Amino acid sequence: QVQLVESGGGLVQAGGSLRLSCAMSGRTFSPYAMGWFRQAPGKEREFVAGINWWSGDSTDYADSVKGRFTISRDNAKNTVALLMNSLKPEDTAVYYCAAAWGRRTVVRVMGEYKNWGQGTQVTVSS
Repeated sequence: QVQLVESGGGLVQAGGSLRLSCAMSGRTFSPYAMGWFRQAPGKEREFVAGINWWSGDSTDYADSVKGRFTISRDNAKNTVALLMNSLKPEDTAVYYCAAAWGRRTVVRVMGEYKNWGQGTQVTVSS
C-alpha cells in the first residue's frame, strides 16, 4: 500500500518562505503525476500545483500562487516538494500532496488523484 507523508509546514510571517516535502513509500504504480492541494477552514479543497511524470519539466499552478510557488520532484527519492515564497495570510491552509496513478501529464482535477497524504498545516501571520 502506498503512503504519502507531508512535512515542512509551520508558522511563518507574511513575506516569508516554507518548503513542503512529500515522501512516498510502498509500491508505486508508474507513471504518476503529482500534485499539491490545500484546504482553508470553511473552504473547499483546491488545486495549488501539479507536475508531470518523470522529467518534471511540465508544471501548472493556481493563479493565486503563480510566480510564488514552485513544485519539483525527485524520482530517485520518491519525493515531491513545494517551495513557497512571498507567503500571504491567505495562503494559510492545510496542504496535501497527492498522486495521480497512470497519468503522465499534469493533472489539475482533484478526482484524478487516488492517494493522498494526511496534510501539513501552513499558517501565515500578517
